[in-house]
Amino acid sequence: MLPLHPDADPRPQPPEEPGPNECCGSGCPLCVLDMYSDELQRYRAALAAWRQRHPDAEP
Repeated sequence: MLPLHPDADPRPQPPEEPGPNECCGSGCPLCVLDMYSDELQRYRAALAAWRQRHPDAEP
């Protein structure tokens, strides 16, 4: 199988970190910090998979 060209398989982009005032601190069931943590885990998994597909890409 030929390696994918980076343009056809772009590097995953990290999620945008919430600003310092985006969490209200009231214990919301869907806190922006919890959602960011979930998105960061998905990003890290996607990046690891992408790096396996593109072993010669910059770290």
